[in-house]
Amino acid sequence: MRNALGVLLAGGQGERLWPLTRDRAKPAVPFGGVYRIIDITLSNCLNSDLRRVFVLTQYKALSLNRHVRRGWSVLMGHGDFIEVLPPQMRVSTHWYQGTADAVYQNIYSIGSEPSSYVFILSGDHIYKMNYQKMLDQHVASAADVTVATLEVDATEAARQFGVIETDQTWRIMGFEEKPTKPKPSRFHADKVNASMGVYIFNTQLLLPILIADAEDPNSAHDFGKNIIPRIIDKHRVFAYNFQDENKKETSYWRDVGTIDAYFEANLDLVAVSPVFNLYDKNWPLHTWQQQYPPAKFVFRDPERTGEALDSIVAGGSIVSGGRVKGSVLGYDVRVNSYCDVEDSIIFNHVNVGRRTRVRRAIIDRHVQLAEGTVIGYDLEADKQRYQVTESGVVIVVRQESMLEEPE
Repeated sequence: MRNALGVLLAGGQGERLWPLTRDRAKPAVPFGGVYRIIDITLSNCLNSDLRRVFVLTQYKALSLNRHVRRGWSVLMGHGDFIEVLPPQMRVSTHWYQGTADAVYQNIYSIGSEPSSYVFILSGDHIYKMNYQKMLDQHVASAADVTVATLEVDATEAARQFGVIETDQTWRIMGFEEKPTKPKPSRFHADKVNASMGVYIFNTQLLLPILIADAEDPNSAHDFGKNIIPRIIDKHRVFAYNFQDENKKETSYWRDVGTIDAYFEANLDLVAVSPVFNLYDKNWPLHTWQQQYPPAKFVFRDPERTGEALDSIVAGGSIVSGGRVKGSVLGYDVRVNSYCDVEDSIIFNHVNVGRRTRVRRAIIDRHVQLAEGTVIGYDLEADKQRYQVTESGVVIVVRQESMLEEPE
């Protein structure tokens, strides 16, 4: 891994996570009460000993930049780095046009670092993966490129994933981007091999491929749509079947690119035995956390007991005579007397006024819910004031945009 360099794509606009991405980049959206989405991939890097990583940002990256600078730089040793690279316009005059173009526009930074291998990673997925194992296979198979794949049901993969066809040695023989009828896996007929958007390139091959793609006016400049299909006949391109470090009965990988997927992934965490384990000491998740006092629960009054059941409650939060069930509360949240918060995600610095009822909702940072507010019980009324997803998740944000207030 000392000869490897990581390039983490964190510049997506996050339209499908709107309005949570109104004031922040998608990888900066909170996850699990104390983390950001990007922390999951960066923790994979650290735990895999991949310690030189460029983070490519673009849209609304202020809070993301601060988070990486405050929380991740201090974890790196001499000669190691996690460095944020905003668009520099060194080889282009436009914003990133695709995943391959984002890497191409930073080709000078990548080329300036001595490396034999380059990992291309995404900053908006939830999973635990040891990239060292993937690199071991890459080297052992004498591959030019390795694509991480995940076995999923064919119905789930249709129109959703890039699907890979391999031979018995896992060499890639075909690649289709979001096909309507995905080809089954050679190893399990009821599954297909879906691309995870994680790649290893030999550095000497990556740079000329990016240059050639940048010069192609017909390319969408995307690794899945253009780069991989174009090179499988010319180079040794292999698949790496995902090995989950989460160590549960089924592999866990989630794309939290939509509100409903994001909501479900968070509420998965509050189960008695969650599928995605935040408490695994063998694969710790790292982040930057502002200093807050411990969470507190008051009162012991039978009529207004402060309690949180099957929930995650971050530091600085006070459940003061209210009741929280099956929810995730971030930092500095106040749930006041006679409140009911159920199956919801509450971001940092939120005040839930007395006698408020909240169900199946996401409350963004710095929202002040007035006394007696009701959310999630009358979706038709909620649609007049808030955004509501197809599955009935209500998203509440402050009316005015916030650029400088803390997350």
